[in-house]
Amino acid sequence: MTPHLCASTIERMRKRFETLYGADMAARCRERLIAAVGRYGIGMGTPEPAAEQGPADVVLITYADMVQAPDTPPLKVLHRFLNNRLRGAVNTVHILPFYPWSSDDGFSVIDFRSVCNQYGEWNDIKEMGRDFHLMFDMVLNHVSRESKWFEDYRNGIAPGRFYFIEVDPGIDLSAVMRPRTSPLLTQAHTKFGVRHVWTTFSDDQIDLDFSQPDVLFEFFDILLLYLSQGARILRLDAIAYLWKTIGTDCIHRPQVHTIVKLLRDLIDMVAPATRLLTETNVPHEENIAYFGEGDEAHMVYQFALPPLLLHAIHTQNTAVLTRWAASLSALPPGCTYLNFTASHDGIGVRPLQGLIEGDAIRDLTAAIEKRGGRVACKRNADGTESPYEYNISYFDAVSAESGGRDHKSNRQRFLTSQAVMLAMQGVPAVYFHSLFGTHNDNEGVARTGMARSINRRKFTETELCAQLEDHDSEPHAVFEAYMHLLRIRVAQPAFAPHAEQEIIDLHPACFTVRRSSPDHGQTLICISNFSARRIRIKPNDQPACIKQHQRWRDLLTDTECKPACAGLPLDAWQTRWLCSGRSQ
Repeated sequence: MTPHLCASTIERMRKRFETLYGADMAARCRERLIAAVGRYGIGMGTPEPAAEQGPADVVLITYADMVQAPDTPPLKVLHRFLNNRLRGAVNTVHILPFYPWSSDDGFSVIDFRSVCNQYGEWNDIKEMGRDFHLMFDMVLNHVSRESKWFEDYRNGIAPGRFYFIEVDPGIDLSAVMRPRTSPLLTQAHTKFGVRHVWTTFSDDQIDLDFSQPDVLFEFFDILLLYLSQGARILRLDAIAYLWKTIGTDCIHRPQVHTIVKLLRDLIDMVAPATRLLTETNVPHEENIAYFGEGDEAHMVYQFALPPLLLHAIHTQNTAVLTRWAASLSALPPGCTYLNFTASHDGIGVRPLQGLIEGDAIRDLTAAIEKRGGRVACKRNADGTESPYEYNISYFDAVSAESGGRDHKSNRQRFLTSQAVMLAMQGVPAVYFHSLFGTHNDNEGVARTGMARSINRRKFTETELCAQLEDHDSEPHAVFEAYMHLLRIRVAQPAFAPHAEQEIIDLHPACFTVRRSSPDHGQTLICISNFSARRIRIKPNDQPACIKQHQRWRDLLTDTECKPACAGLPLDAWQTRWLCSGRSQ
């Protein structure tokens, strides 16, 4: 590293260390930081400029072994499938934790620095990185009880013996905000006797103690390793729970934001084209706090979007969705949302706080249960429980009814939800199963005993390809329609992540958003009908942004229309992407 190029960043980081650990330790942290960066040879000259994000940025969320074939490492099979089926529609792949693990389908990490032998090796990751940008998970909050770190803790071997949080079980921890109903403390048999350690998520996910600088520097080293292996986005899993202060709710502590800023400083110094993404499944205002003042995360998940889309579909009314979207404040420069509807986890309920309450939540919960979904709960401070997430495939979640025979209608409902997600300001992230309209995997739940397995089915390559090549199959129909949306989207300048957005309250059954390209050369009006009936927007009811252009082209049907003259018809669950100006 050339220190003078980064002196201001290093000094800024020293001050952040001081707020966490005090002045004496901050000086030592500074020296350790310089040595850590030097070991990887990253940032040895002028860093590359930050990459501009464009409409072609689409993230695919997938497990490393989502597609399997005999005698071939799953990472190689996945890479082959992506090249054969998704090139030109997706440019970034979020490979969910591919490290050795013991539970939670990868999120109980045994060794952060290795690739699970069952999946392949680091070279397979780097090969995929030649064709796609890559997103890696940094599971900072906890580690598997089978990890070397926890083994060292139990045996009293430094530095691991100081990596975990011991708590007297007699201490009042009722103020702690829990995302689970499992015990907060777990017994550990150690060289020094029985101890109780902090376990936010499960007894196999032992929370790490970031009040110890050694823990933070472990993850600095891991971050630098991931950058050296090709990571372009780093996802900070469960980051909100990172710092514990007894007597508080132990979520979003100021020290958490300081740690995110330190990780951002390090990335900006050594790999400014890399993006930092925080995962905080909480109400919107708490979520966007992780942008800081443009000095924390580059991206945060748009957690309110998936359940609000469900609410709009099941009520066939977009008023709440429209009001929420219109209320979104301007983002700090260089920051944007990661928009999604489905992921490896469930659909968060907490982000609905302050948006819909009471009967509306109960009705939505009942709709999910009717469609075969499970409802996971959290423990509240008063000892009660309330819904935390819905475990269900998103395709089934939006369907008209469980086991319904009207496949076309269910497909239209689903694609309406996806079209809105793809049109919103930000970078879209598509879960692997959404591409094919996968149904609830009840057999997976029965096999694992985990509700989240309902949306984590794995495929054989032969099985999946056969479904996609069968023109009469539902997966084929969903895949072709989804690819149509993606391939049109990536060519439109107005869908750039930072392109201007205006939410238009056009009709109670419609969600309408106007997007304008940064150079104002293209305007898109994206209108989705969230009802099972045909509607028509009369000329007098149309906003000025539609009336000001006589001719529009619907990109999805490749037809011309004149809504200001003849009105704008929308069939049940239809989406129109109306274009004025340059398109590709």
